[in-house]
Amino acid sequence: MSIIMRSGISLFFIAWFVAAQPASAKQARCFTSDDGEYDCEFKITDNKGSFEVSAAGKPTMILVIDPPGVAYGWANFGTGRNVFLPGKYLRDDADKACWVNDETNTKICVW
Repeated sequence: MSIIMRSGISLFFIAWFVAAQPASAKQARCFTSDDGEYDCEFKITDNKGSFEVSAAGKPTMILVIDPPGVAYGWANFGTGRNVFLPGKYLRDDADKACWVNDETNTKICVW
């Protein structure tokens, strides 16, 4: 096998390994209707843009996007299990950093 071919295979596996690693959390500013505005950690959880936000003393909020512009939500209140949130979260047309629940009108924003 030539050096060029081995290098290409090695680069492929390095790129695959890096892409397969979970995204690291990034510092952000969050807002929820229940908790107001606070510092949080933001983590993308899939290639559709689904995400979770967490902060000490606050529930971890999880939005799973499917299809684009529509998300289903869960919250973890520190019990080790996720609680389904009713309704759908729709991307806010006025502020793309926010998602608004179509049943409860609650809001989750991340900046």
